[in-house]
Amino acid sequence: MSAVDFESFVRDLARLSGEAILPFFRSSIGVENKAGLGAFDPVTEGDRAGEAVMRQLIKRTFPAHGIVGEEYGAENADAEHVWILDPIDGTKAFIAGIPVWGTLIGLARQGTPIFGMMHQPFIGERFWGDGAAARYEGPAGQRSLRTRPCTGLDAATIMTTSPKLFDAETKGLYDKVEARCRTYRYGADCYAYCMLAAGHVDLVVEAGLKPYDIAALVPIIEGAGGIVTTWDGGAASGGGRIVAAGDKRVHAEALAILNA
Repeated sequence: MSAVDFESFVRDLARLSGEAILPFFRSSIGVENKAGLGAFDPVTEGDRAGEAVMRQLIKRTFPAHGIVGEEYGAENADAEHVWILDPIDGTKAFIAGIPVWGTLIGLARQGTPIFGMMHQPFIGERFWGDGAAARYEGPAGQRSLRTRPCTGLDAATIMTTSPKLFDAETKGLYDKVEARCRTYRYGADCYAYCMLAAGHVDLVVEAGLKPYDIAALVPIIEGAGGIVTTWDGGAASGGGRIVAAGDKRVHAEALAILNA
């Protein structure tokens, strides 16, 4: 497949998933809870519809490729090329009518993410990258993505989806990093990582992520010049405890605290 063909295919995935999801946004949809008693992990028909249409197109176009998705699990996950899908990253924002959710479309080769896109169909924004470069298109036009320089935590803006998502151990470590930063913001899910790639945020620290929460974002962040790892400095694509930074100096300071 040529580069032009691949770009067209990914755009079709984004367009079709958006068309399937948007009718459910800011509507009176039913919400199911996938979590056990005492927890809340919502799923909607928008989640299922978005992933189903992407799976259909991938299997029709690349029958040898594997797929790992949040809603329908894994198929042929040991294939050389595997698509990693999260139809609505930020379902809690979705059901609250807040447009900071996005569709994550990732492609891994032999376990390493080689392409990722975050598509926000309501706003009409796309962020994508291949690890070497990253791009944006939306209402403000098209441009390259580049992280911004930041001398250290004392000059940094940090983001996390919610401090309540940390357990007791990780919350204490996160609090120490946040206390060193200049300012903080909460509640953006995948948008936080895209804002880091776009040069508006300096640091994102989270825990408890699944592969489909982060794999598509890795090539965007790295393509924009940033760094994203686990808290112990390992590969981020498997999920878990994640720290992403636009500047290596900020990343190093954060890791030193998280591993103290």
